Amino acid sequence: MKHMSLLCDLSELSWIFSDSTDLDSFLDSVVAMVANHMHAQVCSIYLYDDSDQMLTMRATKGLDAVAVGSVRMHLGEGLVGLALKELRPICEKAASQHPCYKAFEGIHEEKYDSFLAVPIMRGISRVGVLVVQREKRAYFREEDTLALKVVASQLANIIENARLFMDLSQPVKAKAPEKAARWQPPPLVKGKSAAEGVARGPAIVYRKRRKVSDLLTKRFSGTYGLGDFNAALAATEQQLEALQQQVEEKLSDVASLIFSAHLLMLRDKAFVGSIAQLIEKGENAPRAVLLVADRYMNVLGESENAYIREKVQDVEDLTLRVLGNLVREEKDFIFNCRGHVIIARDLFPSDILKFSGEEAAGVVLVGGGVTSHLSILSRSLHLPMVIANDTDLLKVPAETRVLLDADVGNIYLNPSADVVARFDEQELLRTQTQAQKDAVRPETFTQDGQRLQLLANINLLSDLAMARDLQAEGVGLYRSEFPFMIRNSFPTEEEQYVVYCKLVEGMPGKSVTFRTLDVGGDKVLPYLGDVQEQNPFLGLRSIRFSLRNREVFRQQLRAILRASADTSLRLMFPMVSSIEEFIKARVEVLACIDELKEQNVACNQSPQIGMMVEIPSVVEIIDELAELADFFSLGTNDFIQYMLAVDRTNETVAPLYIPHHPAVLRSLNRVVQAALRKGKEVSVCGDMAHAPKYIPFLIGIGVRSLSVDPLFLYKVQQAVMATDSVQAADFAQKLLGKCTVAGISGLLDAQPISP
Repeated sequence: MKHMSLLCDLSELSWIFSDSTDLDSFLDSVVAMVANHMHAQVCSIYLYDDSDQMLTMRATKGLDAVAVGSVRMHLGEGLVGLALKELRPICEKAASQHPCYKAFEGIHEEKYDSFLAVPIMRGISRVGVLVVQREKRAYFREEDTLALKVVASQLANIIENARLFMDLSQPVKAKAPEKAARWQPPPLVKGKSAAEGVARGPAIVYRKRRKVSDLLTKRFSGTYGLGDFNAALAATEQQLEALQQQVEEKLSDVASLIFSAHLLMLRDKAFVGSIAQLIEKGENAPRAVLLVADRYMNVLGESENAYIREKVQDVEDLTLRVLGNLVREEKDFIFNCRGHVIIARDLFPSDILKFSGEEAAGVVLVGGGVTSHLSILSRSLHLPMVIANDTDLLKVPAETRVLLDADVGNIYLNPSADVVARFDEQELLRTQTQAQKDAVRPETFTQDGQRLQLLANINLLSDLAMARDLQAEGVGLYRSEFPFMIRNSFPTEEEQYVVYCKLVEGMPGKSVTFRTLDVGGDKVLPYLGDVQEQNPFLGLRSIRFSLRNREVFRQQLRAILRASADTSLRLMFPMVSSIEEFIKARVEVLACIDELKEQNVACNQSPQIGMMVEIPSVVEIIDELAELADFFSLGTNDFIQYMLAVDRTNETVAPLYIPHHPAVLRSLNRVVQAALRKGKEVSVCGDMAHAPKYIPFLIGIGVRSLSVDPLFLYKVQQAVMATDSVQAADFAQKLLGKCTVAGISGLLDAQPISP
């Protein structure tokens, strides 16, 4: 088991990656490392080309060097091809006796008959196969397979990123730069709060794929040669490795190398070599960098694959970093987030992650929904964010002074001394009120003594500290999609297992409710490729996606079951629309339990299995579902959206997104009453759960469990403690008796219960 702990430690693999000069040298180092730790005489890596469905050996330790590049197999051919075709590890004590075994003359593998092959996958895409071999009777065991799967999962992203830059075509002419319109910023722009907090700092507008083409027309005052270029490459590499370390220290559940594409380009012979050749021919180094980068960006940008197109941002970011280190006297190349308020649109979760890692002060998102996944992620990262539907903000001059009041959604541009002084006073008050964590109580009761459970929504592992400080009674909702969204490929079972273990360990002795993968709608996985849907909110999302992609679903379920082996487990499915859907998902859970038991892998064998109530169709069958499900969790954000046919991320229809619509309140009541009749727990985990004006209604219809983001725990507890449950029940009945939004609004505004 010694090699198991070594392989699970990603530091060695990261060291090999940082010390490699190109893909081939990296693979050579990996096979040597794996062979050593696995006590194997042979280790080989095969890469897969989907265009001709062929596997080619690219590196080996132990076999004749002639095998590299010459040993090739079709998908499904030989044991190696079979492992990749069937997407499963193949372990054989006597490989040569297997009917699918394929021998190759001259590579001298005859005596290495003990064989283990593990497919290398990037989500649902085939990348290659990792193989180890030993002499006869030195058999591989189950722990060897698990160890090799860990390494394979880490190799996938690095290999795929490297291959993006290997075969690019000739230059494409750059587009003419756009001229910026002259515009004067107003003193105040009103937006909506997405992630609370106050930020101040100089503005910087984050644009995608514009800066490099603009710089192509720039005349550089100095002359820079090959030595300057090489020094800039070395400095850039050091900076990127430091940034990667900062991100990993800040967010332990983001284990992927988010700067891997940048680092691989710095070592790519074609990319670096093309620049060096231009410099040697007399081109000034900064312009040589821009010319090659522009070619790469145009070729990648024209790809039909959305994942490859997304790499344009990586190329531009790297190019500007290299230029910043090459032309040090000019400060406008590197996108320096530290201490700045970033103004941007069309951001991905990975962008938010980088902003946080580089210590940005705050973010202004132009367009987008207040309840979107970017807002949730920003709250977890404690990165203040305001969403404003004003495209003129993208014209704000660089270094404009910004004061961002993300508590209410105000954006002050070049704020006056009076505005700054007022916020100085508020910040002092804010630091004084941090003592609220000492005032929060371990248990929550209404004014008349009714017990109510307060749980935490967890988005990233960094949320756990605040949840513990504010004495959350457990995790009512773990949004498992975030480790998927902030990576550039599907996390493997082993990667998920590590994250889920830390989650369970972070809440010792308390209940943890896992929600299975909930993607689609506004939560897009860019590495899925071009999945075009006219209405993604009504498309292949949430449990529909999981049931369509069973292998991805099973990997997540297995990881959750394994991580919860020694504790109680609550598992729920999102966006269930029918009894059949719930049963199919539950069958997958039970099948994974049986599979793990057969493999003698420790796992939770009796999880509570529940479901999110988010779709109106389940209201009519809620009594039958209450018989089947162990618990319900009311996701009010989606429930309201689907009940009222309002896209909650669409600013033009935002006023129609009304939580207190009579149809919404009556449906919520119906769900809660069905659960209570069957003795099943029902909790609320959407935004209504932390809104003081709705808490009396929820208590009044019988809700006794609320799950909110940790920063709302204290506020919600105060609202519950100020509520009398008897008065709340009477108040709820009055609300349910109204048939208009206006009638309900009047009661809410005048409600006698003051949280």
